[in-house]
This record gives sequence, structure tokens and C-alpha cells, in this order.
Amino acid sequence: MGVLMSKKQVEKVQKCNAVVSAFQAGIKERPPAAQQAEGDVEEGDAPARASGAPDAKATEGAENEDTSTPSTSQQASALTRDECKANQEAWSRLRDGKGVEPEDLDKTHQLTPPAFVRPKREANDDQPMEVELEKTEQPPRDEMCDVCEVWTADDLYPCRVCTRVFHDGCLRELGYLRAEALQEMRDAAHTVTGWSCYYCDNLNLLLTEEEMYSMVETFKQCKIIPESCLVSDELLQYRHFVSKQQFEKDLTDEQEEEVLAQFAALDPEKKGHIEWSDFLYFESLAVLRKFRTENSMVRLLTAKERDKARSVFLGLDRDGMITRAECRQAQQSWFHNPNKDSQSCNVSISQVGPMCESSPGSSGSERSKTGDSRPVTWADFLKESAIYILAARPNSSAMHIHLPL
Repeated sequence: MGVLMSKKQVEKVQKCNAVVSAFQAGIKERPPAAQQAEGDVEEGDAPARASGAPDAKATEGAENEDTSTPSTSQQASALTRDECKANQEAWSRLRDGKGVEPEDLDKTHQLTPPAFVRPKREANDDQPMEVELEKTEQPPRDEMCDVCEVWTADDLYPCRVCTRVFHDGCLRELGYLRAEALQEMRDAAHTVTGWSCYYCDNLNLLLTEEEMYSMVETFKQCKIIPESCLVSDELLQYRHFVSKQQFEKDLTDEQEEEVLAQFAALDPEKKGHIEWSDFLYFESLAVLRKFRTENSMVRLLTAKERDKARSVFLGLDRDGMITRAECRQAQQSWFHNPNKDSQSCNVSISQVGPMCESSPGSSGSERSKTGDSRPVTWADFLKESAIYILAARPNSSAMHIHLPL
């Protein structure tokens, strides 16, 4: 099947053909004498190298005699330096995005990975964003692959969050998706559940440089190494440190149980550890919830996500209002994955900081029968649901946020 190429791609191909043709012409025009001369020089060097071989062997033997086996302290020092270098590289990848271990990437014929740029807060970031209920946006999908900029009709896989589309081959060459993840993408991309691209799947990319610095400093103080899995004891130790840092006290027994519930929600397959990406996404959402206003999080939603929120609200709408109970039910509907529906993740106050009284994650005393029937407008629904819509972006089956009861 032929492909349609953009003008930019055609120009690139023409330039490459011109360079290859010039190179081939230069090889043909190379004088044979020059090649023969090079051969003579190599043959002339051979006796010299042969005659110098005994001296070289003697010198090498002397060096071997003088050089003793490295001591244990030297070996330990070398290992420490290598470990520090690896940790520094891991921190560098964390600042740039989620990061992938170098050995996990297939360098053969690999395309250039994208450069992730962290967002910056705008002056009007905390101001209300006017989103009309009756007017759907319906953003059109991109026509060409986001990686190679080539259109091949049905071979393109769309992202459920943004308008980007991709070839499965380009994602494989890019090195971000392994064979299992590629198959999951092929199975889910054209279904109702959908699939999130590597931009939208990575919730950590929503943080600004300042927010990321705050989180990274906490990781360093707790000796959390990026890209490493965490067991339950390590998560408990981390939560104890955060509690002492913010409130100058240890976690209570009840809060420790909540941390273990968090661990279970982040480990739906019961492997005994949580993946680095799931831990990072959970912490990134906690930072957003702590430092961003609801209006700011609404601005992070894409047009597709706003359209879906409209559809959910209109399905429950009664004269422009829904009840508080229906609002909580809708917030749970973002999580399509069956594993996510069955999991619950209790977020402690020490982790996310104080919640406002109107927050859907506040204490159960506000969830009385009277509160369940309290009306919720479209604007309030969108503001309160924004954090849950963002939390539903990752393809992982782990639950990265506590669902409202």
C-alpha cells in the first residue's frame, strides 16, 4: 500500500537522495593510484610493526610485572563511582520526564525520542475557565503520525486524551513501548476504553519545574532512587518522613493502615512491589492537588476530556443541576479499567495536605443524606472532577488517586 507524504517529508527525502548521489559519485571519481598508495603504505608498515613486536612484548611484560591486582578498596571506590553516576543519570531523566533505563531501549534503528518540555504557570491560571455545557468541541484527530509525519489511513492508532495519532512501528522504534504494551495499544486504541499516548500517560509531565523540584528534594531526603520499585516498608518509611516534615509527628496506626491500602491499590497484580511509574504518578497527582487550584486543573483538561465530562453531566442533568451523590458516581465513571473499579486508594492528609471543605475527598461527616441531595452546577462539577479525569489518563491498572465514597 502506498503512503501519502507531507511536503516536509518529500523535501527531506530529496535532500537525502542528493547527498547519497554525491557520495557515490565521489567514490567513483577517486583515483586508483591513491588507493594503491595507501596499500603500499600499509605493506611498508607491516615489517616495522613486526620488527617492533618483540620490544612491545617486552614492554608489556614489564608493565604486567609492575602492575599488581587492584586492591579491595580501589574496587569498592570504582563501584561507588559507577553507582553515583547511574543515580545522577536517573535524576536527570526524572527531571526531563518519566525516564527509561538505557538498557531498556533498543538503540538499533531507533528514532529520536521527543524532548519533553515542562509547562509554565500563566498569570490567569487560577482564574475560572468558561466552558459551555451545550456546545461540544469535538476536536478532529491529527491526520499524520506524530512521530514520522506520514499518513497511512487505518494503520494509525489515536490517543484517547489528545488528538495525536501514531504508527505502532514508530512507537516500537521510538523505544517507549515494549512488545506487551504495543499489543495492549493495538487492542485498546480503537475501543471505547481507548489508549493514552506516552505524552498523556505520563502525569508527571503536568508539573512545572518548581513543583518538580519540590518533589525531587523530598525523594532525595528519603533516599528514594528514581526508576526503582518500592516495597511496602519503603512506602511506609517515605510516608513517615513526609508526616514529620509537614506536621512534625509520626503517622498514627490508622494512617499506617491507609498507607498499606495505598500500596495495595498501586499493586493491583499483587507483585509485592509498586512500579516506579505508578508511584511517580501518585505523587504527581498529590503535588497537583496540594499546590494547584481547581480552576488551574480545569485548564489542564483537553477538549476530548471536556467533551466526555459534558456527556456524563448531560446524562444526569435535571434543569442544569445534578445531585452530590450523582457527582461522586460520575467521578468514579472515569476509570474504565475493571481493576481500577475494584481498587480503592485511601490518601492520608499527611500526603496531600489539607483539603478544602468543598473537596470531594474531605471527611465523611460532610456526606450526610442532606449533602447527597445538594445540587451541583456544571461549573462546579467540572472543577471537582478535573483531578479524577487527570488521574484516569494512565494506561496502568493501578489506582493513582482515592475515589470519593
